[in-house]
Amino acid sequence: MSDMAQNKMGVKPMLPLVLGMSLPAMFSMLIQALYNIVDSIFVSNYNEDAFTAVSLAMPLQMIAISFAVGTAVGVNSLIARRLGAKNFAEADSAAVTGLFLALINWLVFIVVGLTASGAFIGLFTDDPVVLEYGRQYLTIVLCVSFGMMLSVMGEKILQATGNMIIPMLTQSLGAVINIIFDPLLIFGVGFFPELGIMGAAVATVFGQICSMTFILIILFVKKHAVKIRLKGFRPKRQVIKNIYAVGFPAIIMQSIGSVMVSGINAIISLTAASRAVADAFIRSFGAYFKLQSFIFMPVFGLNQGVMPIIGYNYGARNKKRLYSALRIGIIIAIIIMSLGTLLFQLAPGWLLSFFNADELMLQVGEPSFRIISLSFLLAALGIMFSALFQAVGKGMYSMIMSVCRQLVVLLPVAYLLAQNDLMTMWYAFPIAEFVCLGIGLAFFFRLRSKQLNNLE
Repeated sequence: MSDMAQNKMGVKPMLPLVLGMSLPAMFSMLIQALYNIVDSIFVSNYNEDAFTAVSLAMPLQMIAISFAVGTAVGVNSLIARRLGAKNFAEADSAAVTGLFLALINWLVFIVVGLTASGAFIGLFTDDPVVLEYGRQYLTIVLCVSFGMMLSVMGEKILQATGNMIIPMLTQSLGAVINIIFDPLLIFGVGFFPELGIMGAAVATVFGQICSMTFILIILFVKKHAVKIRLKGFRPKRQVIKNIYAVGFPAIIMQSIGSVMVSGINAIISLTAASRAVADAFIRSFGAYFKLQSFIFMPVFGLNQGVMPIIGYNYGARNKKRLYSALRIGIIIAIIIMSLGTLLFQLAPGWLLSFFNADELMLQVGEPSFRIISLSFLLAALGIMFSALFQAVGKGMYSMIMSVCRQLVVLLPVAYLLAQNDLMTMWYAFPIAEFVCLGIGLAFFFRLRSKQLNNLE
């Protein structure tokens, strides 16, 4: 690793370091969130069935993203720790292995896309139009997911070295291309054909492929703290094991979100008074899930900036700087989530209006937004504790927190509350975050007493 990069994460004043590492990632995540919202806005304005289909398809699409991000998080954590310990050969090996694993993940989701897309949508609806829309969308985004898999991996490799600018440009490039081509391909503008929901899928994968091309060129052509050597590469069991010690829990954490969304959609379908009410709740929850990313994505970008700093200083056994990075990250996360809470409390109707919401969707969506957003501040703390656990190689702690939040607590509580009134189901979100934070604090005190206090 270069002296500059060592000094950057080892000695630079912490607040400027956290901001310098986090702001590019936060900006790129905001662009990504904007793409998610704009993509859904275009689809919702195409027709309601298309938006319902995208909302139902989202969980399986999230699972693919979970494998990409989770594996890359494992690579990021391993590289940062090895660089902090000045074990450059193992850092290089982790980077090349990460690219190999990204391709393996893509092959898996080709099979999923070809065999499971229609069956998955059929779990939640028997509407033939919605089912066909969902099948078309999922088949394309899963079978052509190599761009997403490799671009995410390239971003995490560079972030582990302290380079946050190139990942920011990579995500921004893909998102901007996606936003440009969405209306062209969905509605058929000019000489572009009207592809409807298939146009949204094509625009998505095209943007991902552009991102992949850009970052792979940078990764292979420019000099970095890690070196990518494909010649003579052989995957090593120990390196893969080290990657998935953090990566597997991260995959589970990300995938649990898709299970949660599927579970909420199933609860709505089972307990709603009518199909029209169920569709309104599903569409409003789909809109919420897209909009909340505009609040959560900057915090996840902050997570990306703080995690390699914590990992590096953990590898360098610098306890003071590790705690300083965590403390500053928590303060910034709370500020962001406070602003998000105010937005969802004060202007839910305005937010829903972007999705062509009818009267029924507004009627169920406005109180839903206000209730769910009560969980935002608690989530800020949980996300930053998760960053700490992943950075020091304790990904299992993060996984347990996510499992308890979204499966063990959220879905059962949501189901029980929905039996009396479907609207009260949303109180399961702040209840789950409260329980998750308690578990995170218990893990933190355990980690501090057993490992962190022993650092210099």
